Amino acid sequence: MNNKGVKRKLTAILSADVKGYSRLMGEDEVTTVRTLEAYREIMAALIQQYHGRVVDSPGDNLLAEFASVVDAVQCAVEVQQVLKAKNAELSEDRKMEFRIGINLGDVIEEGERIYGDGVNIAARIESLAEPGGICVSGNAYEQIENKLALGYEYLGKQSVKNITKPIRVYKVPLERDMGKEKKIRSKRWRLAAIIGVAVLVLGGGAFALWTFNLRSKSARLEIASEESMAFPLPEMPSIAVLPFVNLSGDPEQEYLADGITDTLITAISKTPNIFIIASNSTFTYKGKPIKVPQVAEELGVRYVLEGSVQLSGNRLRISSQLVDALTGHQIWAERYDRTMDDFFAVQDDITKKIITALRVKLTEGEQARVYDKTTDNLDSFLKFLQGTSFFFRFNIESNMQAQQMFEDAIDLDSKNAAAHTLLAWTHVMEVRYGSSISPSKSLERAVELAQRALVLSDGQDATHSLLGHVYLLKGQFEKAIAEAELAVVLNPNSADAHAHLGMTLNYLGNGLQAIPSLQKAIRLNPIPPNWYLHTLGDAYRLTGEYEEAITVYKRVLHRNPDDIFAHTGLVLTYSLLGLEEEANTAAENALKMDPKLSFENYVKALPFKSQLDREHLIDALHKVGLK
Repeated sequence: MNNKGVKRKLTAILSADVKGYSRLMGEDEVTTVRTLEAYREIMAALIQQYHGRVVDSPGDNLLAEFASVVDAVQCAVEVQQVLKAKNAELSEDRKMEFRIGINLGDVIEEGERIYGDGVNIAARIESLAEPGGICVSGNAYEQIENKLALGYEYLGKQSVKNITKPIRVYKVPLERDMGKEKKIRSKRWRLAAIIGVAVLVLGGGAFALWTFNLRSKSARLEIASEESMAFPLPEMPSIAVLPFVNLSGDPEQEYLADGITDTLITAISKTPNIFIIASNSTFTYKGKPIKVPQVAEELGVRYVLEGSVQLSGNRLRISSQLVDALTGHQIWAERYDRTMDDFFAVQDDITKKIITALRVKLTEGEQARVYDKTTDNLDSFLKFLQGTSFFFRFNIESNMQAQQMFEDAIDLDSKNAAAHTLLAWTHVMEVRYGSSISPSKSLERAVELAQRALVLSDGQDATHSLLGHVYLLKGQFEKAIAEAELAVVLNPNSADAHAHLGMTLNYLGNGLQAIPSLQKAIRLNPIPPNWYLHTLGDAYRLTGEYEEAITVYKRVLHRNPDDIFAHTGLVLTYSLLGLEEEANTAAENALKMDPKLSFENYVKALPFKSQLDREHLIDALHKVGLK
């Protein structure tokens, strides 16, 4: 077998399935499915708490992986304790008991999936466990023997299906003392479980609240410190919306989870008196095991919203919770189980509940702006979300795919203002990528689409930012600054609006005003895209603060060593300082990425209002021997 290109890793694998699942389904299918979903949510929450991740959950099975065997076993013990307490409240014939097997083994990693004997052994060991019990392999036992004093029972070497050699298997007794802290936690879980069973019978939103209490357990145990915040907390309520988790198991549905996250951020950003972090920053946490206090401290916010989305056929399930990171308390949570026809209603309800939880009151006009829909056609909206997922990949091919999807969205609803705006951006990006057959026609088309978007919905700050950028490229400077300023007025929470304003001010020769605009953009987007930083570096260079400019450009290169704009920024700054050696070194780095690059032509293409600003840079290049 050729293993070239196969990615392998050593990991702790947890495999679980339900005893007598077929019987339970045969006797009461609806109740069984409801119970299974509830138990899976508990298990998923605990797996996340113990730094693991759910790999798959087909039928009544659940497969998870952990970096640590200790975490895997502690998680399994707590899962069984919680489920035992829940089962105690159910009749004997409705109890749902899981068997759990844990193995430490080598696996093949393919995307989000794992395969191989390491997984198979965990599954075989699971079948040897008693209902409600745990078994571990000899490999796993060696990692925990002296770390978790559980008093294991050796079951001998076991021959299992499709595994050549017998496997040493150990049973993990659940009655042993795992320490005072574990006892306290178990009591809390038992209490929560008893409440949960009662709520499960009653159904509704209260069950969702109980579910998220499980998920936010670690957040309540660990709280953020205001002194440890990367930025001072704003005086108004501050919030970060983490990327919603796609629970459908289908990567093709990822755009839906991302789209819900982004549209919630957009809606909340239109709310006066709420400070919200831009999606660029919160999406850096996507797919990573993080904690609410960590997010709050790194982004400088008090409140964190997290959630999940699952689409099965026409059935839409969305769960979300809002946590106060300074107290660890969950201040709102809800679970929605609706059809896709209720998609917009669910989004509006989540937005409303968040605003209410943060104690912000809106006037009628403010409400109209927050809940303004650029389309009420679901098919058009979903096509728009798909296009957005391609657009933000920022390459020529994806831009073309996004362009087609935005056109499809408009075909489905000619009044979709957001689709018009991003379709306009695809034409601007054609010019930026150099893929446009006629840059002037591309820009004209962008203006037409943006103006149409404003006819449909004049209050869209993103459309005004777009127009400002197009007018800047066309050399219509008065129109450019007017549009850029209007975008900020319409949405002071828009990081992009502030950044576009800063860029426009730079090219109008007003770097002193650009700097605070860009600093505001970076506060709203603390993990900013590189173009924010390029623009800030340019502003420092324009105002003669060369050392600050160099620091910012180097910050970009630390994140992305191949960023040609940062290298070019260094070339220009070193040239202005008369540092010939440093300028030529930076030039060599830039030319490695684009051997045909002419720094003089690069400067000539910059949309400066003043020819003197352009000539100043060209003269500096010539003085250090660069063209």
